[in-house]
Amino acid sequence: MPDGTLMGRLRPHPHHDHALQAKFAHWNRARLAPQTPRTDWRGAFEEERAMLAIERAFIEETRAAQIERAATAPRAPRAFVAWFEALKESGQGQGDPLFPWLAEKATLEEMRWFVEQEAAGEAGFDDLVAMSQVKMPTQAKLELARNYWDEMGRGNAKGMHGPMLEALVQALKVTPKVETTLAPSLALGNTMAALATNRAYAYHAIGALGVIELTAPGRAAQVSEALRRLKVSAKARHYFDLHAVLDVKHSEAWNREVFASIVAETPEAAIYIAEGALMRLQCGADCFDAYRRHLWGGDGMREPT
Repeated sequence: MPDGTLMGRLRPHPHHDHALQAKFAHWNRARLAPQTPRTDWRGAFEEERAMLAIERAFIEETRAAQIERAATAPRAPRAFVAWFEALKESGQGQGDPLFPWLAEKATLEEMRWFVEQEAAGEAGFDDLVAMSQVKMPTQAKLELARNYWDEMGRGNAKGMHGPMLEALVQALKVTPKVETTLAPSLALGNTMAALATNRAYAYHAIGALGVIELTAPGRAAQVSEALRRLKVSAKARHYFDLHAVLDVKHSEAWNREVFASIVAETPEAAIYIAEGALMRLQCGADCFDAYRRHLWGGDGMREPT
């Protein structure tokens, strides 16, 4: 039914539709896991096709909100990198008051809830990079490979970033579940999975991943500060300690090696990289707003007294 109808006006925004996002989350976990051939492969194909159609509609609605701003992105490499770097200040969700509050005032129970939400919405940066680098230009591919190698602990299992987050989850004794995770947090992970698995959004995925590296370090430092204040062990909080430092270097390399090389070779890719970055920023901003509403109450605009 068209959005102009009563039903359309009452339909929740997809980022806040928990039933939809939970459906995507369960589907993504199943489809991205290693599988074996099914006897009823035709039925499986039809199920997959139906979900892909729903996913495409979700992504296109998310994308539509960013097209106009993304169209202003320059198509020359140096100018595009400057535009992209400015998102650290001007992007949606930057400077959100949630993070200074976490650093200075959040209780251990509030931090446990925050980490649970973040862990449940985590899409796996390492796997997303691996999927997104397919057939990218050589210079970009090499930098993405270096980033992936860092995510994998440079071949040392103890240095892998994914297990570091899991160590924090275990230390805080939280149990991330789809059912208890807010819809915007699920939407963030679902958006990243959709971009990385669909080659029509290959440049969007690169932009979304790159903007994480650009904007995450400041927030990671504040989360780490909160965990340190609450006497969480250095080993448990290492995930956020690491990202507060390492992602700064990654971002500089992405801007120089990934974005500049792709835009130099394919100038029209600039607007799609920009769209992906803005989509990811909006997903983050939606999460921060939802977190504040949960933790602060009301409209989430005022800290609890």
